[in-house]
Order: sequence, then C-alpha cells, then structure tokens
Amino acid sequence: MYSVAVKQHFIAQHYLVGGDWGAENLRHSHHYVVEALLEGPELDRHDYLVDIVAVEGALSELADYYRDRTLNDLPGMAGHNPSLELLAAAICRALVARLRQPSLAAIAVKVWESDSAWAGYRLPLAAAQG
Repeated sequence: MYSVAVKQHFIAQHYLVGGDWGAENLRHSHHYVVEALLEGPELDRHDYLVDIVAVEGALSELADYYRDRTLNDLPGMAGHNPSLELLAAAICRALVARLRQPSLAAIAVKVWESDSAWAGYRLPLAAAQG
C-alpha cells in the first residue's frame, strides 16, 4: 500500500460545552496542524498515487474554511463539543468529497492542537463512495 501525506496549518477558536473543564469552557485559540494521509495500492501512469498539488489545494481550501473562526458556530459542530475527533472527521469527509480518485483506498486525517495532542479519523473509500 502506498501512502502520501500533506500538512496544513490554521488557527481557530473553540470552547468546550457540557462539562466543567475550567478555562477550556471559555473561548480560546489553537494553532491546529492537519495531516492528511492518502493510501492506495497502485500508482498511476506517472508513478504517483495522487497529485500532491491537488491534495495541497484541497487541504488549503479546508484550512481557509476553518481559519479564524469559532468551531462551535460551524455546521456539524453547533450543539456539540468541537473536539479534535469531530474536527478530524469533518475535515476527512470534506477531503474525500474533493479528492475522489479510483486509486485511493483510504484517507486518514490527524488534527494536532498542540505538540503533544492529536486525534484522527480514517475513511476507507469503498465505504465512503458506497
């Protein structure tokens, strides 16, 4: 299985709801790092799994969508904790929609909110396209 990964950065705000998490209940910023990992069993006629420029463009569009916004206010997050897990899943699903290619078997997304904390979400593409 071949793998290609691309990273993107953005700063966004959020606040936690539904529990007593002290300062985390107040709106605050994170410098998020998003890593998209694309997997597939075969290379194309140019010996590439995917066009990295296209992946960078799609991930950049997604970073621009979240940049400088409050995650709690965005569709899919309103009424929920805008956790790393939910953010990773939302970015992964959006990336799958932008990068439908028959050579890809799965897309996984990791979202880092600090040097030591990340969450991820992986979608096998057969399930995502079905």
